[in-house]
Amino acid sequence: MSNTRWKFGIATALALLPASMAAAQEAGGPDPLSTLCRGGQSNASICLSATLPAATSQILQGWMNPDVGAAWRAGYKGQGVTITIVDDFSSTSKFSGNFGIGTQTQRHGEWTREEASMVAPLATIRSKDFSTSSSVALSPGLNVLNLSYGMYTNAGYSPSQIGWSAEEASIISYATKGTAVVSKAAGNDAVAVGGVTSGQQDYLDLALVGKASAIFVGALNSNGTTSNKASMAWYSNIAGSNQAVQSHFLVVGVTGDKTGLYGTSFAAPIVAGYAAIVGSKFTRATPTQITNQLLNTARTDTLANYSASVYGKGEASLSRALAPLSIK
Repeated sequence: MSNTRWKFGIATALALLPASMAAAQEAGGPDPLSTLCRGGQSNASICLSATLPAATSQILQGWMNPDVGAAWRAGYKGQGVTITIVDDFSSTSKFSGNFGIGTQTQRHGEWTREEASMVAPLATIRSKDFSTSSSVALSPGLNVLNLSYGMYTNAGYSPSQIGWSAEEASIISYATKGTAVVSKAAGNDAVAVGGVTSGQQDYLDLALVGKASAIFVGALNSNGTTSNKASMAWYSNIAGSNQAVQSHFLVVGVTGDKTGLYGTSFAAPIVAGYAAIVGSKFTRATPTQITNQLLNTARTDTLANYSASVYGKGEASLSRALAPLSIK
């Protein structure tokens, strides 16, 4: 397959429904779980939740884990860290929702950018449209990349067979070498990461398996506590049986009942924000050290019927990640 067809044929924003359903689902309804889709897989469909939010504020919102407020009070808000959002910033698809400061209407990338900026309000936020093919540039200091999209085509290839554009090639290289934390939405097909749905796979997922500073992020139906355990959201991809995925898989609450947003698209920016916050405390840590700190401090006692094949390492715990005086 040609590089052009690969890049511009299947870059798809991850939202409520599987990307493979985009061509078949053309109209949205009033149900907040419905979707609005434009086009099909062959022309870079963008399939998003019908109700999406926005905001930038240093006020702890009800959809956030209380750990975020504790981190802010300790002075850790992502300062000195750059988060780059690779997403849709140019399509005509816009959707409405509310992150706690009123209803707004924006593109998918504008929502994921806003969410990351709310979690880590002092981080430098950069935007990179995923419809371009140029490599993702890094900034001085710690870099975090947020990928709330997938690269889908027919199942049966290996990632090494894909003619990646410079954009995805740079992301994969950064994750491999540990030069940037890569927070990747796990997907919304309710299968294991890298699994086949309607004959297609997310090859960006597959290319990031086993990479040093990559984190796959699944969605819980709430923020978990020991007294009110969270469960996997019905749509979220799971870790599966591959231990290389399990060891780099985290989950966080995506409380669509509060925001109108559902999908692992809105789980990944939370972890991207957490990485920036952890980086603002451990200022000499490498991206791989930040990645491992988030993975190794995840909680399992806040999850219903914990299993590594479902939840991977567990629910990301910002308080535990920030607890030590230093990390290795």
